[in-house]
Amino acid sequence: MKFSNYLDSNLIFTDVKGSSMEEIIKEMVEKIASKEKSVNLRKDEITSAVIKREQEISTAIGKGVAIPHARIENFNDFIVAVGVVETPFRAKVEASASKDTVELVFLIISDVLKNKNILKIMSAVSKLVIKYPHIADKMKTIKDSAEILKAVQEADIEIGHKITAEDVLSPDIIPLSPNSTLEEVAKRFIIEHTSGLPVVDENGKFLGEITEKELIEFGMPKYLSLMQDLNFLTVGEPFEEYLVNEKTTIIENLYRSKDELIILDRKAPIMEICFIMVSKNITRLYVVENGEYLGLIKRSDIIKKVLHI
Repeated sequence: MKFSNYLDSNLIFTDVKGSSMEEIIKEMVEKIASKEKSVNLRKDEITSAVIKREQEISTAIGKGVAIPHARIENFNDFIVAVGVVETPFRAKVEASASKDTVELVFLIISDVLKNKNILKIMSAVSKLVIKYPHIADKMKTIKDSAEILKAVQEADIEIGHKITAEDVLSPDIIPLSPNSTLEEVAKRFIIEHTSGLPVVDENGKFLGEITEKELIEFGMPKYLSLMQDLNFLTVGEPFEEYLVNEKTTIIENLYRSKDELIILDRKAPIMEICFIMVSKNITRLYVVENGEYLGLIKRSDIIKKVLHI
């Protein structure tokens, strides 16, 4: 089914007013309620649910787009509305310390058991933003609902029936190169709150990953593995080599090769992904197609995008 089939020009609003996500949500639910009886009957409940979800974790995904949503008990409908924000405002990007200027909002209202539908729509919006940025940018400026729907149709995004790797992967994590320095890697671990990052070549081909383990291991004298008692070492000694060389040493010979990792196809089903993570105690899985890095899936992505959508 096409993403555009989930949209109705009557639920595409080109004049959404508000200076915060909460105000935008209230305005959009009001507009939807004027068109949809199922929403009008439970307008206050839906507004509260969407705002509550937004307060838990921001739904701004970057590139000027946000996807507020909520699952409602016994809501026998599935609604996707689009709103062009008249006065763009700043909002925190989901699971990030950065902020973005929100210009385009996709608001989803669903039954509590239709999290697969929500995830599929969110995945489609992400594809629109990443693969067709020119179309997403055009939508932010169009003042005619029918023309916005045409723009989405132009992108021709297909929505599948099963939740797969491409629905839950994080495509916006910037890979490292073999020429990245130890200092660059350490800074990104700290800023991005992660313990591992992908490594690719100049053509985007996946080479492997660098983790906290490799950085710590580099700073330890090689002879330590032979010692039974480390009490004789003074504080700071083990990391002298790291501190002296962090700005110049590159990770070319330090990262873990792709041959040591489990690599997923973008169509890998969600239960296979979960099984691998649980049975093999793996925190990150890399999604690769024809050798090219597409993104990674963390355990937190499963929690955030499937279990607590």
